Amino acid sequence: MTPNAASASSGPSRRSFLASTAVATAAVAGGMPLLSACGGSDSGSRDGTTSGKAADKLLPTFVASTVARPDLPSKNGSSAGYTGRVDLAALTTSVPDKLGTSAPFKIMSPFWGSPPKADCAYYKALDAAAGTKVTWQNQDGNTYGQKLGAVLASSSIPDMVVVPGWELVGKIANAVTAKFMDLGPYLAGDKVKKYPNLAAIPSDAWRMGIFGGALRGIPMPAASASFIVPYYRKDIFDEKGYSVPTSPDEFLSWAKEVTSAKAKVWACGDMNWTAWNIFGVRPSGTLGWSVGSDGKLTYRVEQPEYLEALEWTRKLFDAGVVHPDDKARSGDAGQRFTAGQTLVYNQDMSTWYGKTAEQAQSNPDFVIEGMDIFGADGGNPTLWAAQPAGIWSLIRKGASKATIENALAAADFAAAPYGTKERMLVDYGVEGTHYTVKDGVPVKNDQGNSEVINAWVMLAAPAPYYAHPDFPDVARKQVEWQQRMGAFMKKTSTYGMNIVEPTRYANLNSQFEQLEIDYVRGNRKLSDVQAAVSTWKSSGGDQLRDWYQQLIDKNGSGN
Repeated sequence: MTPNAASASSGPSRRSFLASTAVATAAVAGGMPLLSACGGSDSGSRDGTTSGKAADKLLPTFVASTVARPDLPSKNGSSAGYTGRVDLAALTTSVPDKLGTSAPFKIMSPFWGSPPKADCAYYKALDAAAGTKVTWQNQDGNTYGQKLGAVLASSSIPDMVVVPGWELVGKIANAVTAKFMDLGPYLAGDKVKKYPNLAAIPSDAWRMGIFGGALRGIPMPAASASFIVPYYRKDIFDEKGYSVPTSPDEFLSWAKEVTSAKAKVWACGDMNWTAWNIFGVRPSGTLGWSVGSDGKLTYRVEQPEYLEALEWTRKLFDAGVVHPDDKARSGDAGQRFTAGQTLVYNQDMSTWYGKTAEQAQSNPDFVIEGMDIFGADGGNPTLWAAQPAGIWSLIRKGASKATIENALAAADFAAAPYGTKERMLVDYGVEGTHYTVKDGVPVKNDQGNSEVINAWVMLAAPAPYYAHPDFPDVARKQVEWQQRMGAFMKKTSTYGMNIVEPTRYANLNSQFEQLEIDYVRGNRKLSDVQAAVSTWKSSGGDQLRDWYQQLIDKNGSGN
């Protein structure tokens, strides 16, 4: 069994990356609790955070799952890994009795791809097994924020709504506290034991479900050692005798050597995502704030490394080693990689399995590997931990008791751990209808690929893991790569804090993504970037720094 892996590819943008990750493995950066920096639950300002003892009192009791022990336990913030085959005939049941009562309720969730029909066999099978009756209101994941904002501003909110962390800005962030209920009476402390799979979600992930001083969000856990992977075509590297670069200068020299526009081969795609990690730039959003060794609190765009990363990425574009379609931000970067037109490209961790499975039949010589991230000087990198969760499912205020209990039953079913019948059903559907078993390995058919996609997996998830029975070596490589990179991981001062900034700063950072895209492609000057940083400081950045300093002083530092 494996978390449902959809291999979405697109030109580099933070949103498209997060979308593909969310669909596949829940390896997304999010945040922790939210509470007024000065006020309490549901009163006064809804921005701020909750941490420490105040958060501990709100959390569900943690009861670890003992269903299946991983071959590769979590280490250095990695996911766990299962490299052996599970006896499908001996799968256990994580919830012996149906917790749902078949009371109908509606769920709105982002969806990437074409949603199946409302009465499809997959939805019917899940409802029957969980005792639920869900009406899915699947929305285009690429434009989900627009729909989410409109729905939350209306008086008609679905019973359950999935909110990704990257949409948790501005009015949407504040609406979470205003429009969704406190789940504490159902899940806090030992109450969660009624839902054993929810009880097995790590406490750090649950902390991030605290909004407005109350436990409102059911989290999708993620590994803190979740970094963008610079993938390379190992089969071509081996064939050509290329050595894997170990420094920025080596990478540029190698890229110039291997690029041949005449042969339609370019060294790489847009490597800006990887550049942030090479040069130790903190993540965007709330994780971008941290107190340095000098005791000063700064944001990522103020780091000297921020400009260094952009300048290195621009060198790649200037040298002509980046595929022209990546420069134009058109087409499918993943297809260019599998076609051998680019030899290196960066994407989320799910791509390792997705591309391996995709190419297994049509291109059996294809081998994808993850390049270890090197530092700016060729030494060890400085990598920044991702938050332990970043997608939540929430239940609207005013929902009936029957709706609440059935929504929690669905989330509990979706969070079933590896090695259970529930996990198998969520990930593969019904044997004979959605998949067949070949040599002990479940293989989806066309109906499975069109129906068993990314609905139920958005409600909740178990502690992060990788397991690919058809390609067990990929799971091993994924975990081992995270463990190696996790050894160089640090936490920012805002790690573990689900911070909602005051709405007056909602658009403060909006200029940077497009500016970065333009600069590395040679369409803007370095002075333009420097001017944007100065404008950021004078138009609210310095005031936001004071706000963060007060928050850290009150709640403590995440590192």
